[in-house]
Amino acid sequence: MEAKEPKRDGTTMRKALLVINCIILSIGNCGGPLIMRLYFIHGGNRIWFSSWLETAGCPIILFPIACAYMHRSRTADPTSENKLFYMERPLFLAAIVLGIITGIDNYFYSYGLSRLPISTSSLIIASQLAFTAGFDFLLLKQKFTAYSINAVFLLTIGAGVLALHSSSDRPANEPNREYITGFVMTLAASALYGFILPLVELTYKKAKQEISYAQLVMCLVATAFGTVGMLINNDFKVVGREAREFELGETKYYVVVISSAIIR
Repeated sequence: MEAKEPKRDGTTMRKALLVINCIILSIGNCGGPLIMRLYFIHGGNRIWFSSWLETAGCPIILFPIACAYMHRSRTADPTSENKLFYMERPLFLAAIVLGIITGIDNYFYSYGLSRLPISTSSLIIASQLAFTAGFDFLLLKQKFTAYSINAVFLLTIGAGVLALHSSSDRPANEPNREYITGFVMTLAASALYGFILPLVELTYKKAKQEISYAQLVMCLVATAFGTVGMLINNDFKVVGREAREFELGETKYYVVVISSAIIR
C-alpha cells in the first residue's frame, strides 16, 4: 500500500494542475477578446500593438518554470545533473519557428478583432476546432470521432451563416470591404492556430523531451515579432498620444492594455 502512495499523489497533482490550467484558459479565452475589443471600440487602433499584447505577458510563465525547477531539484537523483535550461537545440529551434508563426497568427487575430464584433469573431475563432481536427489527422494521424465531426459541422455552418448575413451584426459606419477583410483575417487566424496546436504536439513527440521552456521561447519570439512590427509602424511613438485621446480616459487606457497583456 505504501508503494502506491507516491503514484496516487502524482495523479492528484496532475489533475489539480489540469483543473487550474482549464480555469486560466477559460478566463483568458473569454476575458481577453472582450478587453481587446474594448480597446478598439473606444479609440485604440494600433493593430501591431494589439498583437504584441497577445504574448507580452509571457514572463509570467517563469513562475511555473521556476516551481518545476525547484521540484526537480528536490526529487531528482543527487548523482544526476539538474539542468537550469532543460531544452535541447532541436526543440529550441522548433520553438523559434513556432514563435514566428504565432506572431503572424496574433496579427491576423488582432486585425480581425478590430473590425468584427465579439459575437462574430468568437464564432469564427471557434472554427479552429475544424482546422485542428484536420491538421491532427494529417500530422498526427488522429482519427475523427462522431463528436468531433458533429462539432466541426455545426461550427462551419455557423461561420457560413455569418458570412451570408454579415450586414446584421456589422459595426456602424464600417465599410463593406473592411468588414470582409476582418472576416477573412479572423478565419485565417483560426486556421493558423489550428495548425499550430498539432504542430506543437508533433514537435514534442519528435523531440522526445518533456515540456519545459519551449512555450516561453515561443511567446518571446512572437513578442519580438510583434515588436519589430511596432517599430516599423511607429506604434511606440503614438501610444502615449493614443492613451491621452482614449475615450475612457488615459488611466483606463493603461488598465485595459495591462489587463489585456496579463489575461491573454
